[in-house]
This record gives sequence, C-alpha cells and structure tokens, in this order.
Amino acid sequence: METPLTAPIETDAVVIGAGPVGLYQVFQLGLQGIHAHVVDALARPGGQPVELYGDKPIYDVPGLPTVTGQALADQLMQQVSPFKPTYHLAHRVSALAVQPDGRFLLTTHRGLVLLTRAVFIAAGVGAFVPKKLPVPALVPFEGTQVLHHPPLTLDVADRTVVVAGGDQAALDWALAIATNRQTNGVCSVTLLHRRDVIQADAQSLARMNALCASGELVFKVGQVVGVTQAVGEPAAMAGLQISGPDGQTVVLNADLLVVMQGISPKLGPLTDWGLAMARKQLTVNTETFETSQRGIFAVGDIVTYPGKKKLILSGFHEAALAAFGAAPYIFPEKKIHMQYTTTS
Repeated sequence: METPLTAPIETDAVVIGAGPVGLYQVFQLGLQGIHAHVVDALARPGGQPVELYGDKPIYDVPGLPTVTGQALADQLMQQVSPFKPTYHLAHRVSALAVQPDGRFLLTTHRGLVLLTRAVFIAAGVGAFVPKKLPVPALVPFEGTQVLHHPPLTLDVADRTVVVAGGDQAALDWALAIATNRQTNGVCSVTLLHRRDVIQADAQSLARMNALCASGELVFKVGQVVGVTQAVGEPAAMAGLQISGPDGQTVVLNADLLVVMQGISPKLGPLTDWGLAMARKQLTVNTETFETSQRGIFAVGDIVTYPGKKKLILSGFHEAALAAFGAAPYIFPEKKIHMQYTTTS
C-alpha cells in the first residue's frame, strides 16, 4: 500500500461503488446539495453492466426501452456531471473507522484517505477485482509493466504491448491500441490467448483479422509461464515466456503486459466493518436504507430486506431514500423539503 496522505480529504459524502446505482446515488445527493467523492475498484465507471455486458441490451430501466450497459453508464455520468463529483477509480476501500466526532475515516489500498460525514455503500455483489494470471514471476512487475484492466487512455508510446485475454474486453483493448498504433507510437501489439478462439462479436473479429493481415496486430496462442528480465536491469521486464499448444516454451518480447482475464466480485474488508449482515448482504432500515451503523447507508445488490429484488430500478429507489435519510446528518440545521426535480 502506498504511503497515506498527510491529511485526509474532507467531504460531505463518500459513495463506494461507481455502478449504475452508485452513480444515481451521487445524483440524488447532488439534488440535496451534497457533494460526493466516489471510490471504485475498477478503472472506469459503470460497474457490472459495463464490465460484463457493456454492449448488450438492458430492457428494465424506466424510460429507456432498450439501453446497453455502457450507454446507461454514459448517460448516468452525464446526469451527475452538474454536481461535479470527485472520482477515485482503481481504488478499493481497505479500512473504515468511526471518528470521535461521528465522521468516518476511509483509507484505500493505494493510500488515499477520506474523511466524511456519511458513507453510501453501493458495491453491488462486491468490489470487482481483476483476475490475475497464476504466474508468481509477474508479481514484482505489477503496477508498472503488468497492468490489470487499465483504462484505454493509458500511454503506450514506445511500448511493446501484449494483451492477455480471449473475450470482448481483451479484444477491444488490443484493437484500440493496434488501430491507433502509429498515433500512439506503440512498437507492437500482440493479443495472447490460450485458445485459438476469441469470444467476441463478428464485427470485432473482422477488424482483428484485417489488422492481423496488415501486420498492425499479432495474434498468438499460448499462456504466460514466466518472464525474462532486461540485461543489466533486473527490475525491468524485457519479455514473456510463453508455453504454446505444442508444449514448447518461447520468448515473446514485451515491456508491457495488459491482463484482461475478466473480473470477479469480492466483499473484501467490508465484512470487517462491524455492519449487520445476512447471507453476505447488508441489512438496512428500509425507511432510510441506513445500516446498523449510524451514518452508513447501503443500496443496490449489496443489501437485503424482505421483498428485496435485485433490479437496477430498485437500486434507484433505494438511492433516493438514502439521500433523504442522510441529509439531516450532513446538514443538521437545514430543513429538508421534498421537491419535484422539475422545480428544484
């Protein structure tokens, strides 16, 4: 973990989770005049709908007959933008402690420290953590030359890039870099998968074949089993040892490995925060969606109560009630009036 900041960042509210419900929570807080910091383990907003089915249609969002996971996230980001939330992406909350004045001190695994009056847990089924390759030799290079699900805005100039993965997300990452290879100044791009079949849509596969034919992209079948280090620079990775389908090991030049092996949800330290739970979900007061800890609220798939339905629209309803429930803690001297958003 990085060294914590010398002083915490003070804010009205912290929302843990940047999925659809977390983003809508930010919007509802904004309507109350409450500024929020948003923490999410993933490198981009959108949560499960973006990471697992970003290009697939969703049919049960009110007012939207059909919308993809990515489009829903984009519209929610646009909706909350007037309230200027602060995002801390690729951060996982590792500790939460109640302070003597009733506020909460949150620390992330990367050393970020936040001090807030209210916490909103919108973590879905848990923090989505990228799956890692089971290769111990890669560990010393994580965060520098081995990256898991990084954003497409990553600077890859003068890098020899290998993307490890066989699904749509991995192919999208490889295509984005290979398509703009000359602009990005990247030396080469290789897509590596243990099988010769990529699970992606037909249009993306056609683009992949065209880029492979032109030499802008290389597709290789195999698995990473080790690394080679740069001569005279033991702390630098110069290549990857790849085991092919024939069992032979070859060396593939690479100074950047982008691992796109999917993600898996983990509750992580949330279970250590002393909050009442039932079947790995938080129990709440359905009037305010406050948890067993005063000032900590929870919404979305992370909560359970009689009649609970794991639907996006249910999470939106919960977020609205949680915002009203928290407002008296954040503005104790202010009387909260229910208003229609058309006149607010």
